[in-house]
Amino acid sequence: MHTAAPEATKEQYKAVYLTAEDLRVAASILYNAYHDDPFFIAALNKGDIAQYEQKLRGAIREELNTLWQQEQALIGLFDDQRLIGLACIVTQQVPLGEARYWHWRLKMLLSTGWQSTQTLMKKEASILEHLPSSHCGILQFIALTPIEQNKGLGSHLVKAVMSWCDEQPALDGIGVYVTQESHGHLFSKMGFAAIDKLDIGDVEGELLFYRSEESEQNL
Repeated sequence: MHTAAPEATKEQYKAVYLTAEDLRVAASILYNAYHDDPFFIAALNKGDIAQYEQKLRGAIREELNTLWQQEQALIGLFDDQRLIGLACIVTQQVPLGEARYWHWRLKMLLSTGWQSTQTLMKKEASILEHLPSSHCGILQFIALTPIEQNKGLGSHLVKAVMSWCDEQPALDGIGVYVTQESHGHLFSKMGFAAIDKLDIGDVEGELLFYRSEESEQNL
């Protein structure tokens, strides 16, 4: 049974927490959305396209399952009963970056290889280093299924993330690493502020941050 997540969207749509039964479709949506992502291409594409796609599927599957097992926020956007988008948030209540659990490292190593696993951990470590405090989350994934893109639904998904953040008393805010200008523009329009330029390997990106309402008031 789906549990309501913060911030209702248009009447036709609802933002709710994912269940275990949703993870397979969620992984497919993320795979399609991140297939041409500059960071993942740089991190995983060390061979032919088939090998890259296999590694990407493995990386997304393992990360999604890990977030689920660690009870992190997996917010789905549904059109009736159909999952059309999702956002995945991880907090520093679980080990990230170089502190990742050994079993995560092993599964990711088997799925993507040693060098790719190191790059994924380096990305997280770089983001953590630039966040304002240790009480911040990271927006690991956010995506819509291809046929639902360019309908303005991305902003509703971001709103759901922001509302979730505002309801977490121990959270100062959420950071997101973007490598595409259009994505940065969307987050900026929604209230995310640029923290710093962040180059990971050969990929240039920007770290943006949404400060929770409570944290903003306490400044």
